[in-house]
Amino acid sequence: LAGTHIICDRKFLLECKNSPAARTPPCCLPQTPGVTSLALSSLVKLEELKERNESEEAMPGEQPLPMQH
Repeated sequence: LAGTHIICDRKFLLECKNSPAARTPPCCLPQTPGVTSLALSSLVKLEELKERNESEEAMPGEQPLPMQH
């Protein structure tokens, strides 16, 4: 539709992000690893990131390194 705009405010969009409909994939999508479902290597990487974040949270006294441009 030419010229049709749907305008939503930021608060509404952030609330939609957490709705059950947004978190549930359509039932008719084919299962394609790495596209419509996580690839096995992605699951391993996610688990490693989770463990790293948990270990960093356990050491709150350390300061992160400054970013260099």
